Amino acid sequence: MITLKNNAILREKIPLISSIIAGIIVSICLLGLIMLQTTNADFPDEAAVKTIRVVITAYSSTPEETDDTPFITASGKNVKDGIVANNLLPFGTKIKIPGLYGDKVFVIEDRMNKRKSNYHVDIWFPSKNMAINFGVKTAYIEVLEN
Repeated sequence: MITLKNNAILREKIPLISSIIAGIIVSICLLGLIMLQTTNADFPDEAAVKTIRVVITAYSSTPEETDDTPFITASGKNVKDGIVANNLLPFGTKIKIPGLYGDKVFVIEDRMNKRKSNYHVDIWFPSKNMAINFGVKTAYIEVLEN
């Protein structure tokens, strides 16, 4: 009789045990989905890198390419290697152009003519010939800071 009684109890608990196991499996699956949706922005120690596809051109400090103060950027800084112009990102934003310049960091300190797209970056070069030789390229930039 004990065997029949234990079997009856076991038969009553099987649906409960099955429900608990199913709940655990669903919980694990949901946790996996939540973890997949987590981005670097959720972790302050890991900086998220935003990439943007842009047209890249070059300019130099000549009056015909700039205003009447060709060696001063729109932000008030003096031109130098690593200065870029862009109309989308704020002054002081640091970017990389890994496809063209590897880990070199550029800083947005200048603006372009309003007819240029926000997705256009102009790199400053010390001579007009260097700027002309650079030409026009398309690449991805990595926005490091805003």
